[in-house]
This record gives sequence, C-alpha cells and structure tokens, in this order.
Amino acid sequence: MNAELTSSQPSQRVSRLTLENGLRVVHVQDTSTAMVALNVLYNTGARDEEPTLTGLAHLFEHNFFGGSENIADFDGELTAAGGESNAWTGNDFTNYYEVAPAHNAETLFHLESDRMLCPVLGPDVLAVQRNVVIEEFKQQCLNRPYGDLSHHLRTLVYGDVHPYSWPVIGKNFEQIQGMTDADLRAWYTSHYAPANAVLAVTGNITTEEAFRLARKWFGPIPARAVVPRTLPPVPDLGERREKTVSGNVPATSVTVAYLMDEYGTRGYWAADALTDLLSDGRASRFFRRLVMTGIFTEAEASITGSEHRGMLLLTGRLANEEMAPNEAVDMLISEARSVIAEGISDYDLQRLRNKRRAVTVMGCMDYLGMGQRLAMAEMHHEEPDTAVNTYLSLSADEIVDTARRIFDSHPAVLVYRPRG
Repeated sequence: MNAELTSSQPSQRVSRLTLENGLRVVHVQDTSTAMVALNVLYNTGARDEEPTLTGLAHLFEHNFFGGSENIADFDGELTAAGGESNAWTGNDFTNYYEVAPAHNAETLFHLESDRMLCPVLGPDVLAVQRNVVIEEFKQQCLNRPYGDLSHHLRTLVYGDVHPYSWPVIGKNFEQIQGMTDADLRAWYTSHYAPANAVLAVTGNITTEEAFRLARKWFGPIPARAVVPRTLPPVPDLGERREKTVSGNVPATSVTVAYLMDEYGTRGYWAADALTDLLSDGRASRFFRRLVMTGIFTEAEASITGSEHRGMLLLTGRLANEEMAPNEAVDMLISEARSVIAEGISDYDLQRLRNKRRAVTVMGCMDYLGMGQRLAMAEMHHEEPDTAVNTYLSLSADEIVDTARRIFDSHPAVLVYRPRG
C-alpha cells in the first residue's frame, strides 16, 4: 500500500489466498486492537433481481441471520463470544460483517462459513423477517418525508430497462409480501457461492492464523457455479425528462440527475471529485453561493457510486416556497456548470486531495472499516489504494472536462412539492 496514506507500513501489508472452491481471502493485521473482524462481500445485489421480485436481495440479507443447519441461534452464539454483527445490501453488492475479541476469532469463521454452506431458509424465518422488512419499507419510504423520492427518480432516469430503476428496498411492499422461501432458496443457489464472494479478515490476527481458519472452515464448502449476469446497457436520456410529485413534506425539493461513468473509470472518480468541489463542506461552492445567500436551506451534489452507469445528483431544498421550482433547478445547474467556465484553482484542487487523504487515513485506522475497504478492493481486482490514488492523480483539466461532458448532456429533473 502507499506509504503516503498509511501510518505503519508493516501493519498494513495485504496478504491474499484463494481457496480451491474459488473464495478469495484477503488479510491485514492490526496489532493496535484486541478485536478481529470478518467481512464477507457477495457479488450480488438489487441489480440481479427481476422486476416482479424487487427487494429480494435485501429480504435475503435479513433471512441470512436466521441461523444455519448446524447453528440454530446465530446471534446467540455470536453474543456468547462477545461479538456483534450487521450487514448491508446495495444495488451491486451485499456485505456481512462480524467483530469479536481476537481469542474468539474462530467463532466468527465457524458462524460465517456455516451459513454460506447451509443457511436455514424456511417459512418460519421468512415470516418473521418479511414482516420486519415490510415495516422498514413503510417507515423509510411511506412515513418519512421524501421517503419515496428514490422510487420516482430511478424510474425517471432508468425507465424499465435496467434494474437500477428501483431502489434496493424494492418497488413496493406487496412484492415483498408475496415472496416465498422458494424464492430465497433460488436466490441463494444463484448467487451465494464461494467463488462469488470475498472474505476479508482484519484486526489482531496473524496471516498464518487467518488463512488456517479460512482453510478449515471455508475450504470444505463445495464449489458451484452462479447464474451469469446479463444486464442491458444504460441508454442515454436522449432528452430532458421532468416529473413533479407531491407528498407530506416540509418544503419543495428539486433533484437534477445526470448519467455518469461506471466504477473503474477515471471519469467515475472525476465525477466524485466534482461533487466534492461543489458541496463538500462550508468552503464548497454550493454552500457559499446557494445556502449562505438564502436561496436554499440545503444544497448538495453527490454520486450514486454504481458499478454500471450511475447518477450524479444535484439536490436543493427551497428556502422560499414562492420561488418557482424551475428557477431553483436552473440555479443548481448554473452553479454546477460554473466549474466549466471558472475552472478549478490550485487551492481548490489541493483542498480536494487533502480531504481525500484524510478520509482514507482515518478509514485505515479502523480495523472494521479497513476490512470493508479490503473486501471491496479485492472484489474489484485492485489494490486497496487504487481508488484513492486514482482520485489523487486527477488534474483540474480532467475534472473540468468531466463536468463539461456530464453537464452538456440531458438531465432528469424531479420536483417534490408539499401536498395542498
């Protein structure tokens, strides 16, 4: 790893092992902690769903905590070892992670390997977790202001062509309600194979011990094929798309979405740098020119961080309801496009680089955060510092050229107004 980004080169040395069943294992030791973390990252997410079974990847994640054939109480075993766990599902990947004291590291390997081998996916577990996920859908999407914004926006941008057209939690809770244990078993068979996953081991455990436990517990899991992923390309918008919705929200919000390059390209990181320049911190252009001037109560720029063509988003919440939404949209776009006309100063470029270095170093200091970073890098077949070093190597001209290419294209515009 890059010595410029790490405080202790030996403790950050990355070791790799690939088991015969195809599981990739990656390890970094951290002697400053008494804990060990396991991250198992699966190369599957909402992008692998069918339009009639949306939310299945997320529902499966919940069911994966229902125990395995040899371990009836996953949480109980983990708690007895002094550990804790959690997980997340995204459009592209699903990640499970556990932490425990180093002397109980083998418990983590035992628990995680057994549910990779033989999870319990029966109707009893499903009945409980399905209700949990439905309540989560209602709380996040139906009972929270702007909760269904992503539903409207993704359909507006992606139409019905690509699975990015629905959020990870699913199109609606009725689809979740109709899912069966047969759907879960089919999802497991199609995607949860050793060769479709990365195991990252971090914390106070040696490489020798980490690899010994990986071989012992994960090595006997049989290799099996996964369903090939065949996704349609994301087409250009072709023309400006607009939609206005209303709901129980405190103020009008406007969202401008542009398509951007996929992960693994320099254009992806240039778009990331561009949004940092526009809205990261009180020194950003959006804050100084749009929030401090009283036009918006908040204004942000962000990217969705997708494996396929994602979205660069410009969002703002109006400070004055008398302002026409189209005028607010024009202000967001005009301020974003100002990067093209004004360029990027040496000071601003250095500020971006310093902030990214600081965030990366802080991430490396946390053994759990380091594990997730390792797993994602290995999934991408890159070094842990590849992403940050690509970001740091961007020139001002490269970022400006990306801004020109993105902001010269057609956007999708979503206006979310208070009801009544």
